[in-house]
Amino acid sequence: MQKIISKHIAACIPELTETSILSLLEVPPDFNLGDYAFPCFSLAKQLHKSPVKIAEALREKLDSQHDTRFQKVEAVKGYLNIYVNKTYVIEQVMEQIMKDTLLSQDIGQGRTICLDYSSPNIAKKFHIGHLRTTIIGNSLSKIYQKLGYKVVRINHLGDWGTQFGKLIVAYQKWSSKEKIQEEGIDELIRIYVKFHKEAKKEPALIEEARNWFVKMEQKDEEALDIWKWFMDISMVEFKYIYNLLKVEFDYYTGESFYQDMIPVVLKQLNEKNLLTLSDGAQIVDLSSEQLPPCLIAKKDGSSIYPTRDIAAAIYRKDAYGFSKCIYVTGAEQVLHFNQVFKVLDKLGYSWSKSLVHVPYGLVSMSGEKLSTRTGNIIYARELLLESIERAQKAIEIKNPVLPDKVKTAEQVGIGAIIFHDLFTQRIKNIDFKWEEVLSFEGASGPYIQYTYARAKSILRKNKDYSADLDIDFNVLSEEHSYQLIKGFSNYTDTVLKAAENYEPSMIARYVLNLAQDFNKFYHKCPINQSDNNIKNARLLLVYGVQKLIGEAMSLLGIECPEEM
Repeated sequence: MQKIISKHIAACIPELTETSILSLLEVPPDFNLGDYAFPCFSLAKQLHKSPVKIAEALREKLDSQHDTRFQKVEAVKGYLNIYVNKTYVIEQVMEQIMKDTLLSQDIGQGRTICLDYSSPNIAKKFHIGHLRTTIIGNSLSKIYQKLGYKVVRINHLGDWGTQFGKLIVAYQKWSSKEKIQEEGIDELIRIYVKFHKEAKKEPALIEEARNWFVKMEQKDEEALDIWKWFMDISMVEFKYIYNLLKVEFDYYTGESFYQDMIPVVLKQLNEKNLLTLSDGAQIVDLSSEQLPPCLIAKKDGSSIYPTRDIAAAIYRKDAYGFSKCIYVTGAEQVLHFNQVFKVLDKLGYSWSKSLVHVPYGLVSMSGEKLSTRTGNIIYARELLLESIERAQKAIEIKNPVLPDKVKTAEQVGIGAIIFHDLFTQRIKNIDFKWEEVLSFEGASGPYIQYTYARAKSILRKNKDYSADLDIDFNVLSEEHSYQLIKGFSNYTDTVLKAAENYEPSMIARYVLNLAQDFNKFYHKCPINQSDNNIKNARLLLVYGVQKLIGEAMSLLGIECPEEM
């Protein structure tokens, strides 16, 4: 319908393209203001008319076209409000539901997207902040796959850098092989925190740590053996978290993977005369771009993560031929990626324009920022397991006879964490509160999962129902049914916009609205008490609701239980 409306308006205003009109179309917040609205305010300067007069002129022209797909068109205070023909919309949308063609998009066919996300640091536990990149990246990967893209999911592990020199020093001074074998990553965390406390009193420890990292870069056997050991211990912890979240990766290629490519990057930078010395370190001057210099190599000659990111981008383009490479990291890394992308541009790589940084805000608990160095931290394992435990207690109270309560509790507990994260626009900070996360009412994952289970229950109780039945769509024109159908019709556009804006929250908000509309419909429009004509039509709506809720939640990385 939006494309049809855009085509009609473009015929009336030659100065505008259908694409530009499509981007301006809005869905009014009030059902009584029409199905779609076209604001005319931005056209006033271009057309030398007031928005009110533009809207009125458009109304007259659209009325004269006598398109039966429009019920009526109104000009109201600079807006063109369009009411579409309900019968036409109902038939179009419900036929797509029955044929499963509502979102058969193949816009990504033949194109590859590289997604760099999660990327935890070796020898550190996942904390609540690390969950954000994992959850957002996983959702984006599912959205792009749904749209037909080939998605390469990369876990760019933080497995290189001076922090490993710090850990080696800490291990040698305050731990032992037996203790690390017994305690695992908890012991690595303990000595890492201890290193920073001791380094404040004894700064020479920092220099000692730097020397160990230089040994790693020089392929010192002892240093690399300890580093690999720390890697193996860490991966056990990471994969446990990924299994809980049902997150998978195609490659675990961390910073160390690109280490041997650094000399080639340095050679290219030298050939382009981009490297300059600054206090003994090698930098690329970006002052002409209004950016601070990009550090390429430290005084001691060791590499640093901007150099490794430059090498990684070049490798990924050569290996995967991506049309876009997306990095999902915290907002504090905006400057870093601006610098890296600009250096690649200066190296002459035109594809640097297809590199995208997708930043997100911080997570706090009771308003406190989380930090590994200070030990003030909430770990992902404990958080996810507590969520599952809380969900199980709630299920025991709400439905003690539910079969497979353990699996359901896991789906609800994990889904609650994911939905709470993705419901918030990714750039915004999140204050984590259990009472919001695991609520079975309001804007929460459990509320939507319960709605899905309710719809499934209705269909189970009507075993003879089939989506292939001959349906009289006219009985679905009343308010609550039609509101659901409008929700169905917005699904494709929501997924496309979520992909375009790297914003899974658009899908989270869509599926919440759909669940709320369904619950209103459920209470206002009886199904089993109605005659067969109405009953079958309403059951088709129930079928559509459970299908779209299930699919939208899966795009967020959330499983929906069949019963709750």
